[in-house]
Amino acid sequence: MLLLIFGLALWVLAHLFKRLAPEARENLGNAGKGVVAVVVLAGLAAMIFGYRAAPYVAVWTPPSFTYHINNLLMLGAVFLYGMSATTGRLRGAMRHPQLTAVIVWAVAHLLVNGDLASLILFGGLLLWAVAEIVMINRSSTWDRPAPGPAKKDVVLVVITIVMYGVITGIHAWLGVWPFPS
Repeated sequence: MLLLIFGLALWVLAHLFKRLAPEARENLGNAGKGVVAVVVLAGLAAMIFGYRAAPYVAVWTPPSFTYHINNLLMLGAVFLYGMSATTGRLRGAMRHPQLTAVIVWAVAHLLVNGDLASLILFGGLLLWAVAEIVMINRSSTWDRPAPGPAKKDVVLVVITIVMYGVITGIHAWLGVWPFPS
């Protein structure tokens, strides 16, 4: 569990560094982007390996119907994440599509994982995403971008479906079948 917690701490601190210590981040200049990226990747690796190595400690047993809710939420999370890159009509529909996607992803995973390591990982990332949104909203204003052509949103839907299939395939490859009967 320590590796998982360490990875989560690295992830959170690296992402919040710019907001918690803006002068220190600014003093690093362009090199700071590389440092932050390395810390984020180290945190991600530690979270993955720490989660996979964590002992199973049951906290609660999710009901079977939550798997269907999880799958719908995950489709929405993939779509929301993609909204941050769209240049279609949906561009600017929400201020924080990536962080909102992380929140939806975390809630979806908390619905179907009742063990301690999952509560730490998904709950921790959920709390981080909410805190990040609050900090960003307090520190800056937002100029909503103008919407683009609707055909770009159709591309987003197609990419969402393809990515959802890829993510499902990765889960199956790792031994986690997301569609239990």
